[in-house]
Amino acid sequence: MTDTTPARAWRVVLEKIEGDLLNGTLGPGDRLPPERELAADLGVGRSSVREALRVLEVMGLIRTATGSGPTAGAIVTATPRGGLAQLLRLQVAAQGFPIADVYETRLLLEEWAVAHLAARGDADLTDARAALAAMDAGALAPGDFLALDAQFHLRLAEASGNAVVAATMAGLRTAIEGYIRTGAQRLPDWAATADRLRHEHAAVLHAIETGDAAAAQALVRAHITGYYADAGMRAPSERI
Repeated sequence: MTDTTPARAWRVVLEKIEGDLLNGTLGPGDRLPPERELAADLGVGRSSVREALRVLEVMGLIRTATGSGPTAGAIVTATPRGGLAQLLRLQVAAQGFPIADVYETRLLLEEWAVAHLAARGDADLTDARAALAAMDAGALAPGDFLALDAQFHLRLAEASGNAVVAATMAGLRTAIEGYIRTGAQRLPDWAATADRLRHEHAAVLHAIETGDAAAAQALVRAHITGYYADAGMRAPSERI
């Protein structure tokens, strides 16, 4: 069988699988029908089925394995957050997101994450503390310090336990690191800024650990907006 519209036929397969996921016919751990069966049922070529499966795998919605047995074929994954992060990274690489929009999204995500962590009171903050400890090392180059800074914020998002928030932060990490590195070049006194950032990070973590959600939220907002302003970047409210 050959596709009548090869450029669009793979979308038919995507829409079919999307529909099955939405109505509950398919779920995490379920195996997709074989390529030959999907091609026959949908009236498309097997090449179109394979193309659709490649897209789904990149998106993190399925995993595929060759051979036979219980692990072979295409299986719906239970945690597709890696695919979401990868798609966001690709959009960032293609300059699909304005920095001001990344900045606003970061505020939304991080304010929620730190408030949630403080309210929970039982989150594992080991990785976040490790990032802070690494930032305290002497003679760190600005780029190394800022990479650890971005890691600290990502670790807090991951500790929140919300897979979508963590995946979104991971996907935006390249953009966040990019604008904070660019901003560092405009700072008149990097050493003073780095010292201030260390104290602000520690204050955010302390507020989380003491269960003060309002303080954690206010501190992380002041931390992010303060650096953005000090680096001379235009706030979204100033956009024309």
